[in-house]
Amino acid sequence: MNQTLTPSPLEAALALQRQAYLAHPVPALAERKADLRTLQRFVREHKEALCDAINADYGHRSRVETLLAEVFPVVDGIDHVIKQLPGWMKPQRRAVDWRNFLGASNRVMAQPLGVVGVIVPWNFPLNLSLVPLTYIFAAGNRAMVKMSENSRHLAAYLMAHIPTYFPPEKLQFFDETGGVGIAFSQLKFDHLLFTGSSQTGRAVMAAAAQNLCPVTLELGGKAPAIVCDDFPLQTAVERIMFVKLLNAGQICTTVDHAWLPTGKVDEFVRLARSFARQRYPQLDSPDYTAIIDQRAFERLRHALQDAQDRGAKVLPLLDGPAFDAATRKIAPHIVLDAPLDCLLMQREIFGPILPLCSYTALDQVIDTINAGPRPLALYPFSFDASQVQSIIDRVMSGGVSVNDALFHVGQHDLPFGGVGDSGMGHYHGHEGFETFSKMRPVFYQARFSTLKFLWPPYGKLAERVLAFLIR
Repeated sequence: MNQTLTPSPLEAALALQRQAYLAHPVPALAERKADLRTLQRFVREHKEALCDAINADYGHRSRVETLLAEVFPVVDGIDHVIKQLPGWMKPQRRAVDWRNFLGASNRVMAQPLGVVGVIVPWNFPLNLSLVPLTYIFAAGNRAMVKMSENSRHLAAYLMAHIPTYFPPEKLQFFDETGGVGIAFSQLKFDHLLFTGSSQTGRAVMAAAAQNLCPVTLELGGKAPAIVCDDFPLQTAVERIMFVKLLNAGQICTTVDHAWLPTGKVDEFVRLARSFARQRYPQLDSPDYTAIIDQRAFERLRHALQDAQDRGAKVLPLLDGPAFDAATRKIAPHIVLDAPLDCLLMQREIFGPILPLCSYTALDQVIDTINAGPRPLALYPFSFDASQVQSIIDRVMSGGVSVNDALFHVGQHDLPFGGVGDSGMGHYHGHEGFETFSKMRPVFYQARFSTLKFLWPPYGKLAERVLAFLIR
C-alpha cells in the first residue's frame, strides 16, 4: 500500500505561496503599494512591543537605539520606495540593434520572481527582515522569513501578529527550532537572501545551488577606517566611536579596526576615552547594549585575552569593571599593537573593541587590506579628494562612506551589498527592486519582417543585404 508523505510546514508554506503566485503572477501597482503601507502600519502600530521583544532577546538594548536603527529605517524606507515604485515598474525602452528590424521595438519588463526566502540574523532582526520585505513586496513577490535562534521573543511576536496583517499565501515567519535553517535553505525558492556570517553563508549557498536557486549573500568582514593626516582627529574619533559603540559594535558594517598616522595613536586613545565616558558614563548605562548571548560574550573576552597574552595593550575606556557577566556587557576597549595574526585581527570582531594600527605611508595600509578578504565596507577620512579617490580605486569593498562610517547603508537610494568574501548581490534602492525581479527582455516584431530576405535558399539578395548590414 502506497503512503503519501505529509509535507513539512516549510514545504506546505512554499506550496501555498507558489500556488498563489501562479494564480496571480503580476500584482498591480496599487496592490504593491497597499502591501507596503500594510507593512508600515504594522511597524507603527506595534513599535513599542517590537522594541520590548528585541530588548528581551538581547538582555538589554536601548529602546531609542532600536527606534533609530530598526524602526525608523523601515518606516522611512517604505515611503521612499512607494514614491519610486511607479518609475521602477515602468517598462524600459531599449534600442533595436539591427537595421532590418524596421518598426520593431524592445522592452525590459520588471516582473515578479515568485516566492523569496529570507534568512535573518539576530543583530538587527527587524531591520534585516522588513527592509528586504519592502523590496520583495515592491517587486510583487511573496515571502517566507526565517528568524534567528537568538531572536526568540521577536520571532514569536511576529508569528503571532503578522497573520492579522498578511495572509499566509503572501507572508509567513518561522522561528529557528533546530534544523529549520538547514531545511529552509534547501527549499526551491525563486530567490534566497541570507544575512549572516561567511561560514554559514557558504553552507546556505551550497544548499541553494542544489536547486539552482539564485542567492544574495550579505556577509561581514573586517571593515577598516583609514584616518589620513589632514583630517581633524577629534572629528574622526567622534564619528568612528559613535558607530563602533552603536549596538555594542554588533554591526556587520561597523568600523572593525582603524588605521592612524604614526604619532596620532595616543591622542586618539585620549579622545576616545573622553567620548566613551561622556556617552556611556558607566558599564550599566541604559543606553549601552548587551552582548547577544553567553557564547559571543566569552568569544570577545577570549579574543581580548589572546591579544594581551601576545603583547598587545588592552585599554578599557570606562572606569570600573571592564566586564559584567551577569548582564553580558563589555566595556568599550581600544587595543594597541595587536599582532596581525591574533584573533582580533584575523576574525570579524563584532563587539565594542577597536584595534588601532599606525602607518607611515598609505601604501602600507592599502597593501595590508588588500592582502586579506575584501571587506563589506571601507571608511576613508580625508578632505583631499584625490587621496580619497586613490583609496577607493585601490581598495575594493562592498560600500564606502567618506569622512564618516556606516551611513552609506542608510541611504535609501544606494545599493547595499558585499563583494567576494563579504557577499554577493545587492538590495536597497533600485538595485533592490531589480534583485527581486526578473528583468525580462521582450522583443516586439514589426508587422513586416525584413528577415524574409535572409531565408534559405540563400541567393545574391541575401548576400547583398548582409553586405549592407556589415559594411
